[in-house]
Amino acid sequence: MPRTVVVIPTYNERENIQRIAPQVLAATDCDVVVVDDESPDGTGAVVAELAAQDDRVHLVNHRPKLGIAQAYKAGFQLALELRPEFIVQMDADLSHPPAMLPRLVELAADADLVLGSRYVHGITVVNWPIERLLLSYFGNWYTRKVTGMPVRDTTGGFKCWRREALLAIQPERVRSNGYAFQIETTYRAWKRGLRIRELPIIFMDREFGESKMSKRIGLEALWIVWWLRVAHRLGRL
Repeated sequence: MPRTVVVIPTYNERENIQRIAPQVLAATDCDVVVVDDESPDGTGAVVAELAAQDDRVHLVNHRPKLGIAQAYKAGFQLALELRPEFIVQMDADLSHPPAMLPRLVELAADADLVLGSRYVHGITVVNWPIERLLLSYFGNWYTRKVTGMPVRDTTGGFKCWRREALLAIQPERVRSNGYAFQIETTYRAWKRGLRIRELPIIFMDREFGESKMSKRIGLEALWIVWWLRVAHRLGRL
């Protein structure tokens, strides 16, 4: 197995991180970087305990709380310092199946970016409220129409990057703050001519904790696609 680092951002995911970290380590030979965004529920303390028991687990205490995009940037920085061949990003709530990690990395042998996709073979989402599902599905349709990206799931957060591909998109320059971070990073990869593949996954809604989706995050995704289109034409990406 090529050297792989899995980056997981957390905010109030105490119950979930205790479950997902061991599953990730069992699924594949990797290191796990958890970036905790100053969770008041003690998520960071749980990760610190896991790290004390297994040196493959690394904790980044991200303070002050600045959101998922800044957490990912901090996680990528540490991940790159560990010198892996592949960097995987995934959510903490077990909506992304750890059992798919080996396949995700395997496909990355012939791609620069592999996306775990909910919309390649119809809709493979389980237990989401219909309004959340419609928002996600048509949000992806809207993103494709505005940007022209030939990607079915532009907003998903289950991704495997080749080290060189992640460096090529310059994540430190990504402007998006919320979940639009996923759209922008994939767009940057596409516009740089990187090879992108999509792997169908079964996406399960969380059992514990609450979604971090908000109206502000949704509005950012609406306008960021137009900014990306204009910024690319102006050579500012």
